[in-house]
Amino acid sequence: MGTVRFGPEDLTESVPPAGWYATRIGSCRWRTSAAGNQMLQVVYGIEGIGAVYARLAEYYVLDEGATSPLAASLARRRLATLYRAAGLSPNPGDPITPGDLVGAELEIEIEPELWQGRTRFRVVRHRSSAAAGRARTS
Repeated sequence: MGTVRFGPEDLTESVPPAGWYATRIGSCRWRTSAAGNQMLQVVYGIEGIGAVYARLAEYYVLDEGATSPLAASLARRRLATLYRAAGLSPNPGDPITPGDLVGAELEIEIEPELWQGRTRFRVVRHRSSAAAGRARTS
């Protein structure tokens, strides 16, 4: 192995600004939380952002036994918004199939938040890449 060197992003504390970023869903799968609750994990690969922040995971707890019925309902509604932004059209009664989202290209709005003394990002909203293009031209 050759000499390993620090990159510019390793030596800075700069945090990308909040805003809309193009992204591609790299993985989407069912996971189990430390408390044993089933949740859906979506991992985004974000373009135009430093390597330190280029991957972002978002979690959906959909089980009403693990959260309140209202919180589970809000998570399903938010997930439906993600499906539509990814170009999919879920219908009532359709199963949630994580593989359907893998590879989808869309835009996400992110904002930084402080968590346990570290800056991390959370996804605020999703929109299709086509809608993003219309928003930029109007």
